[in-house]
Order: sequence, then structure tokens, then C-alpha cells
Amino acid sequence: MDDFAVIQTGGKQFIVKKGDTINIELIKDVKISDKIKFNEVLLSSKKGKIEVGTPHVDKAIVEGTIQKEIKGTKIKILKFKAKSRYRKHIGYRPKYLQVRIDKI
Repeated sequence: MDDFAVIQTGGKQFIVKKGDTINIELIKDVKISDKIKFNEVLLSSKKGKIEVGTPHVDKAIVEGTIQKEIKGTKIKILKFKAKSRYRKHIGYRPKYLQVRIDKI
């Protein structure tokens, strides 16, 4: 059975294994090829033994390397009010960091 962990970053939770690549929300003051540590580990499984945190597992750290900065798909926001001729269209593309998981 493979080792895996559930981490929390940017308000989202990810199930990760060693060698996985995930897209997380942009973090300021980091550069490409920097090492990053995720301290908020919610669940950890090593050699079939599962540890569940309350809310975080003590002394559990997941390490990764930042690969590159990417843009997500365009998000369209439409605002509309009936009978008042109010229509507004906004769109934006969120930026993400692509992180490769090195160590659990």
C-alpha cells in the first residue's frame, strides 16, 4: 500500500502521494524550484498505519518543490437585475502554482 496524506492549503484539501503534481493557489514571495512545506496535514498513512489529526497530525510535514506558475481556466461572472436594465459581465483567470510532492 502506498503512503499518502491529506493536506490543506489555500482553503482546499488535496490527497497526495510521493511524486504527485498538484495545483495550489498562488503563494507570495516564493520562486520556481523553491522547496515548500505543508504543515497542515489532516490525515497521514504510512506503511498501512493511518493517523487522523484533530484537526492536524502532530509532527507531520509534506514537502514539495515548486515547478512553475500556471493560469487556470477563465471564470465568468455575470450580474443581472430584472426590470432595471442592469447587466454586468466580469471574467478573470486565476493563477496557480504547480507543486511536485517530494516527501511525506
